[in-house]
Amino acid sequence: MINRILIRMKVVQSLYSYLLTRNYFNIEPVPDVSVSRDKRYAYQVYSDLLMMLLDLGGYSISFEVSDNPVIKPRTGKPNSNITRCAQALAGSEQMRAIISGNREFINKYSLLSSELTSEVKESHIYKEYSRKRSEISVADEVLLWQTIFQTVVLRNKSVENALKESPDFTHVGFGQGWEMWLHTIKEFASVRDSLAGARKELTESLDKSYELYHALLQLIIDLTRFRELQIDEAKHKYLPSADDLNPNTAFIENKLAKLLADNSELEAFRHEHDISWFDDSVLMRRLMNSIIDSDIYKKYMAETDHSFVVDADFWHDIIKYIIINSDDLAEALEAKSVFWNDDITIMGSFALKTIRKMAVAENPSDIRLLPKYKDEEDAKFGPKLFESVVKNQQEFRNIIDQRLTQSKWDPERLAFMDIIILETAIAELLEFESIPVLVTINEYTEIANYYSTPRSGQFITGMLYAIVEALREDGRLQKCEM
Repeated sequence: MINRILIRMKVVQSLYSYLLTRNYFNIEPVPDVSVSRDKRYAYQVYSDLLMMLLDLGGYSISFEVSDNPVIKPRTGKPNSNITRCAQALAGSEQMRAIISGNREFINKYSLLSSELTSEVKESHIYKEYSRKRSEISVADEVLLWQTIFQTVVLRNKSVENALKESPDFTHVGFGQGWEMWLHTIKEFASVRDSLAGARKELTESLDKSYELYHALLQLIIDLTRFRELQIDEAKHKYLPSADDLNPNTAFIENKLAKLLADNSELEAFRHEHDISWFDDSVLMRRLMNSIIDSDIYKKYMAETDHSFVVDADFWHDIIKYIIINSDDLAEALEAKSVFWNDDITIMGSFALKTIRKMAVAENPSDIRLLPKYKDEEDAKFGPKLFESVVKNQQEFRNIIDQRLTQSKWDPERLAFMDIIILETAIAELLEFESIPVLVTINEYTEIANYYSTPRSGQFITGMLYAIVEALREDGRLQKCEM
């Protein structure tokens, strides 16, 4: 079962990878007044094309109250399958500044908006994308708008005349403005695809953690089978010894191993995810040698009464003291999955919990394997935590910076991982009412001790207490400490 301790770690890892490489979606800044005529006109074309994208994407622009523009969907919720570019523009403060400075073009364009909108909606490519029921990628959406502007918008004579009426018009400036517009929407696509990839990676890493839980139980089955093959080979070698011909079969007849081999849940998961350790014969041999050399194995093999409890306790101790701590296993896990090395301790504890439950059960075969999540709330915890940080990152960073100015810590020397840990902790403090404050502080302190610099744990603790105090003073945090 994936618990919240592991989920927090996975969220921090995914956020670190995503935010470290993310290029922010930015609208080009207004050029200096001293720039050339070409560049002045290029920015004007760039701004006009962005406003047309807003309009064609289903958003209206008005100045109902003041000089501040109001941008809102024209009729209900726009077609989210092909208007994410327009939605992003609608939420951009930079875009609002552009609109405020271009009211003249907005008035001019409003006269031909209906004509152009009809022309776009009648185009073959728009109809083709509108019919798609499954969500298209952001890259495909960008390609859609690029094609529409090239084949419909810029070929419309009314649009062409509106763009060329400027006294600063130059063909060079027009081309530069078009390239700026293309760069902006393509950059947006790269960021959104990167975000989608980060979400997918978070899901995959959690799926892999649950797979490791099954893989550790499967390892008991595979080691038992591997030992059985070793014993059989020994019997058939050229000069077998008396021990080879009459081996102690307690290990290969272990009742827990047999129960797991017959477990329908484990078998179904094994086939669905192709879990097997037999492709790594070196690992199997080394693990088997470590087991045979252990006092746990020697004591077990000397026992005469092998009840189910005794057999289960044997594998419990082998997993706990040999398997989980094996350097050979750690190396193999790294080769099998980039997600597994950090998970072995936690998922190993759940494998041990399953073995213990079977050991004390009146009917061990009735014991179910642990579910992926405890409940629906835990299943939603990771994605919700991740999305909260991405959505509110600037706000959370401002909270951190305000506390840093009142501390002895130098913001310039703050590790990026520490920033991610603090932002994730703030998201948990504000978004999850049922999680006590002290639980959040303790959990993210431990994550900092594990992932970041030697002094990070102490720093994270002090910062989070200061942040909690500030949030309480602002009335934003009211939940209990414990």
